[in-house]
Amino acid sequence: MFNPIASLQRRTPLGWLQLSHQKGKLFVALAGIAFADVLMFMQLGFRAALFDSSIRTHNILDADVVIFSPQGLNFGNLATFPRRRLLQAQDVPGVAGAHPMYIANVVWKNPQTRKETAIRVVGFEPDFLAIKLPEIEKNLDQLKLPDTFLFDQETRGEYKQVIADLNAGKPVTTEVDHRTIKLAGNFSIGSSFGTDGHLLSSSENFLRLFPRRNVQSVSLGLLKLQPGADATQVVSQLKQHLPNDVLVMTHSEFIEFEKGYWQKNTSIGFIFSLGVSMGFIVGIVIVYQVLSTDVNSHMAEYATFKAMGYSGGYLLTVIFEEAIILAILGFIPGSIGAIALYTMARNGTKLPIAMTTARALTVLIMTLIMCVISGAIATRKLQSADPADIF
Repeated sequence: MFNPIASLQRRTPLGWLQLSHQKGKLFVALAGIAFADVLMFMQLGFRAALFDSSIRTHNILDADVVIFSPQGLNFGNLATFPRRRLLQAQDVPGVAGAHPMYIANVVWKNPQTRKETAIRVVGFEPDFLAIKLPEIEKNLDQLKLPDTFLFDQETRGEYKQVIADLNAGKPVTTEVDHRTIKLAGNFSIGSSFGTDGHLLSSSENFLRLFPRRNVQSVSLGLLKLQPGADATQVVSQLKQHLPNDVLVMTHSEFIEFEKGYWQKNTSIGFIFSLGVSMGFIVGIVIVYQVLSTDVNSHMAEYATFKAMGYSGGYLLTVIFEEAIILAILGFIPGSIGAIALYTMARNGTKLPIAMTTARALTVLIMTLIMCVISGAIATRKLQSADPADIF
């Protein structure tokens, strides 16, 4: 009786023997696959970091519903709308409170290096914890003092001494648009593709930095709903109640709005997606060259196998065996290299880039598909392995 397990145990691992016979070529092949994997890992990592960093502030907003101008592009480029819309919103059943937030980008002097760089300034009412972070909550009273701000310690740049002084309770002074401000504490949000970091303070201190900005011109409205209120239903009522000079979204819809901007309205998301495709194609070419060279160099042996009675299907399994071995062995150094590069990129850019299980599985599957496709193309050469040419 035919025993498939015993047959597999007796089967000679021809694919592995052929690959390992010339260790130099095997090393070069694995290096090429690892390079393709690293390329895909980095593009997927930066693409994820793009979206994750862009919604860092969104995730910690203390709001069930948000209101903003339809001319706003994303969180860092919001147009203004009349503050009275927030008062009107409170007339809608289910709305417990509506609070303004002011957002703008500004150039400031790095307190440590004295170099000018861009940073995002956010102002809100200190009596309402607009951003849910414990570091901000314990410093709300500080924000009521004139020209006093909190500093994002995850800001991209050289700020080690500034952070050390703030952690030691020492205030730090610097300039924003020729106005002296004091940093009285820190918090952690982080940088993104749109900004290097953040400064937080009260609405009054925000308006002191931007004297041309009217208190009635709000960047973002944060709405808190009454317990048990359905956010979707309240949003529908707000859309009917408010004029069309504002957009109304739930908190989750606002997050998707931000992601959609970076994916559809900028070239960055497309470039990273294109980079993944290019890495995939490069991998196919590399593996095809390896397998094609192997088939050509062992054409006589394959013809001999045919003469001995081995089917074409058996020879195809040898090629696919080589492809899968290359995929798995090439993935290991590729993933290790990607983790090292992720660490370097995270430390250098302050972006939230790290290896995830889902991404590792995605690249592994793409590597297997890449190598199998290459193997399928390379097997066409086996059709010309004719025993008559040998004997």
